[in-house]
Amino acid sequence: MKPITLLQPQRIVFGTGCIKTFATEYLATGLRRLFVLTAPPIRPLIEETLQTLTQGGVAIEVEDGITAEPTLTDFNTILDKARSFGADSVAGIGGGSVLDVAKLVSAFANSQQKAEDCFGTGLIKARGLWMACLPTTAGTGSEVSPNAILLDERDHLKKGIVSPFLLADAAYVDPQLTWTVPPKVTADTGMDALTHCIEAYTNKFAHPCVDIYALKGIQLIAANLEKAVGNPQDKEAREALALGSLYGGLCLGPVNTAAVHALSYPLGGEFHIPHGLSNAILLPSVMRFNTPACPKRYAQVAVAFGLPEGATAEETAQRGVDFIYQLAAKVGIPQKLTALNIPQTAVPAMATAAMQVQRLLKNNPREVTEQDARDIYNSLY
Repeated sequence: MKPITLLQPQRIVFGTGCIKTFATEYLATGLRRLFVLTAPPIRPLIEETLQTLTQGGVAIEVEDGITAEPTLTDFNTILDKARSFGADSVAGIGGGSVLDVAKLVSAFANSQQKAEDCFGTGLIKARGLWMACLPTTAGTGSEVSPNAILLDERDHLKKGIVSPFLLADAAYVDPQLTWTVPPKVTADTGMDALTHCIEAYTNKFAHPCVDIYALKGIQLIAANLEKAVGNPQDKEAREALALGSLYGGLCLGPVNTAAVHALSYPLGGEFHIPHGLSNAILLPSVMRFNTPACPKRYAQVAVAFGLPEGATAEETAQRGVDFIYQLAAKVGIPQKLTALNIPQTAVPAMATAAMQVQRLLKNNPREVTEQDARDIYNSLY
């Protein structure tokens, strides 16, 4: 069994209503200048918490101008605001983009380094400000991962910064914060979380220490995503998705994702398609491409979906691919890239851009050539 390193926040709190725990525990830190990153729809959900902190003597600066796909320029503008405020701590309360920016603000607020020089793995030199993450979607799993993604406008490509110094000091996963998420966002982010789990389990570097998270995440999300999309008030389904997303996030550091994510980056970078939707539309096609390389693993994924085993691993794995096609359709994921207004003439450039994401492609169970990338994209027309 090969060695593996598991890196997680020092404190992970899960449960409906645990945003109150965040307020109590933050006040106990003695920190008093909190820079909060969030989004406008989230503000009403957190006003009571912010008021509690303010009454406890905390000065708070709220930044809620984060776009769905933040750029390097967006980040540097927000970083300047955090520095001007004199933040001694950071809290991200929002979806994956909000959490990623919060993690980066924490890392670079008092650093001489620049984010644009740290794209890649292990390039951040030191830990930054105390930081907490509270996800409001289920989701990216960013609250427990050492990864952050920004759109680099210089070459229209989403890029990752990966470092143990991006791990939150504390993550508070409160399913109640997801109750108001609209069905479309629930579907997109839920498929993203499912992709994390599937790609971790079928990864070239899959490991038993991570498999347990990946399989449980697959079970929870597969059984509850359609329920939560169909009935946003289904609290049990919301809790299951939040937990499944957390498990997917715990897979990201030690094992990470693979070709689905690599191929999705050009969709976000060039056409500004939301990250979860990009993954969702690519997932079944990449599963079909990968299955010949590890049919037993994909068969186990299918069983985790709750499907009966076939006569062979290949047959069972194909049932899993069919299930994902059907689930995506049921929760409203488009079947073709034309539905996203991406012209087929863009395929060669997208394939070339995807090849730059070797950080993830090296994890894929089957080698992906540039022609393979073109074929996968073209299969979606």
